[in-house]
Amino acid sequence: QVQLVESGGGLVQPGGSLTLSCTASDSIFGIYAMAWYRQAPGKQRELVATISHGGEQNYADSVKGRFTVSRDAAKNTMYLQMNSLKPEDTAVYSCNADIWTGITRRDVFWGQGTQVTVSS
Repeated sequence: QVQLVESGGGLVQPGGSLTLSCTASDSIFGIYAMAWYRQAPGKQRELVATISHGGEQNYADSVKGRFTVSRDAAKNTMYLQMNSLKPEDTAVYSCNADIWTGITRRDVFWGQGTQVTVSS
């Protein structure tokens, strides 16, 4: 069983920055892709950013130009650099990893989430 652990959340003022980390305990046969999601109170979970094994990145329109996703494959770790934060970015941020668990099998694992609060 692979465990994902997020860190780096907290309270930040509008316009500030935070960097989130997500580390997988094992990559088994390799990580296919990783992603960040967020869920604000009373709202549906939203896909924020994805990064593939080859490093291709995709972002939600709401965070383009402000957030950057990256990976350190050697550390099984994904990062989310968040700049110019807005109150509407307040949410629980969770990561997932799509991992090769067999020669022809992939499974998706989730972290517990980390709270990001943007407020003055």
